[in-house]
Amino acid sequence: MEVQIAVAKVRKYATPDSGDTVEVVERPQGGVSVVLADGQSSGRGAKSVSNLVVRKVISLLAEGVRDGAAARAASDSLFTERQGKVSATLNIVSVDLKSRTLLVTRNNPAPALVAHGVDIQVLEQPSKPVGLYRDTRPVISEEKLIAGLTVLVYTDGLVHAGDRSGGRLDVPAALRELLQNAAITPQAIADSLLDQAVRLDFGRPVDDVSVVVLRVSPLQGDEVRRMNVRLPLGG
Repeated sequence: MEVQIAVAKVRKYATPDSGDTVEVVERPQGGVSVVLADGQSSGRGAKSVSNLVVRKVISLLAEGVRDGAAARAASDSLFTERQGKVSATLNIVSVDLKSRTLLVTRNNPAPALVAHGVDIQVLEQPSKPVGLYRDTRPVISEEKLIAGLTVLVYTDGLVHAGDRSGGRLDVPAALRELLQNAAITPQAIADSLLDQAVRLDFGRPVDDVSVVVLRVSPLQGDEVRRMNVRLPLGG
């Protein structure tokens, strides 16, 4: 099997910096984790908050700390740094080769989606952002690592897209429709969902939007590890 990770993100219209941060880190005992945080509000202040949270999480994951403990530590760190006055949402999606499982860790009121083929499970257990209280615990879901598994996590900008027009995106339905094409790539899924959100906001996103798709597929071709990054540089 192989793991493919795709990210698509855009900042709020007329805002110089996105308040969302995404990072990928290898796990010391095998596997990979992708970490997504959305700082409260938008712009540079939100970016500094999401950076703080993500840096804390990836440093701990790289040392072998478990996902749940890393999320709690990041929450406590933000609480201490900002005295409980600032929050951030946090998602960690991990492929753990030691346990042969996929972990979805949420400190995010927005749900995560797990798909087996076109069958979609909505992970929507109540979940609180990090940073407002001490010892804020995440909600953790675990799945057996099998080919055909797809996980989608996102920031609330995807949920709020279309608020001005009264036509919000039905994320599970949109994902199910995309997965009808068995050959679709994770990047195509992420790009399509982001594009639909931006179109609902008439090309002017009302919030930062980040979409992360992780997919487990049968191994295709060689065993070389590859990562592609595209970062448009604003004027």
